[in-house]
Amino acid sequence: MKSSAISQIVYNFEDTSRSTTSVPSIQVTQNLASIPIPRESVLVDDLTWQTVSICERAAAILLLVVLAPALLVCAAAVWLLSGRAPLIAHKRVGWRGSALWMLKLRTMWDGVPAARTGGIVERIDDEDGPGRKHPADSRVSCAFARFCRRHSIDEIPQLWHVIRGEMSLVGPRPVTAREIRQYYGAEADEMLQVKPGIAGLWQTSGRNRLTYRERRAMDLEFVRRRSLRMYLRILLRTLPEVWSGANAC
Repeated sequence: MKSSAISQIVYNFEDTSRSTTSVPSIQVTQNLASIPIPRESVLVDDLTWQTVSICERAAAILLLVVLAPALLVCAAAVWLLSGRAPLIAHKRVGWRGSALWMLKLRTMWDGVPAARTGGIVERIDDEDGPGRKHPADSRVSCAFARFCRRHSIDEIPQLWHVIRGEMSLVGPRPVTAREIRQYYGAEADEMLQVKPGIAGLWQTSGRNRLTYRERRAMDLEFVRRRSLRMYLRILLRTLPEVWSGANAC
C-alpha cells in the first residue's frame, strides 16, 4: 500500500473541519534497554482527551461486567483444551515508555495439552510481537482458538488496562521493545506519547491483511493527526469489523 493510499484512509477518518495540529516533541531523558523514555511532565492532555479517558474507563467497566460471563466461559474452554493458564500477559512497551503486561485470552498452544496448573495468568517476557502473525500459524491449533481470534474475543481482557488508565479504547497497538528499536527509531517518542489502544486505524482498514510496514505507518498517522472525530469513527467501525471477523488471523 502506497503512502498516498494510507494518507487517504487517514483523511477519511479525521476531522476535516479543522486544521491538523502538529504533535509536540517529547524530550527523552534516558535510554532503558535502548527504548526512549519520555518525561512525564512534558505532555499535558487537554480537556477533551481527559474527558475521553474518563468516559472510556466508565465504558470499560460496563463492558467488562456485561462480557464477564462470556469471558469466563471462554477462559474455562481454553483451560480445558490447552491445560494451561487461560490468560497470558505479554510484555509490551506502554504509554510514555512504561512496561505494559498486556492481557489476552490464550489462543496459541501446541496440540498436546499440558499438565493442569492452578495459575490463571501466565507472563510471557519475549520480544515476538504483531509482526509474527500468520494465518497458518501452527500455534493456533483448534477451531475455538481461531474463532476467538477472528472475532477479537481474546482482546476482551484488555478492558482491564483501560480501567487502570494504561490503555485507550482507540490508539496505536502496543508493541514490543524489539519492535520499538527495530522499526520505529527516532519516531518512537511519537508512538509513546499517546496511550496504546485496543482498536486502531489499521484494525478497521484491512486488519491482518496489511503488511507490518503499513500497520506501522497507520499507527503513526493516527498519533500525528488524531482528532475526536477520527477517534469516534474508528470506534464505530470497530464493532462491525469484530462481528464479521474479516481480514483476521
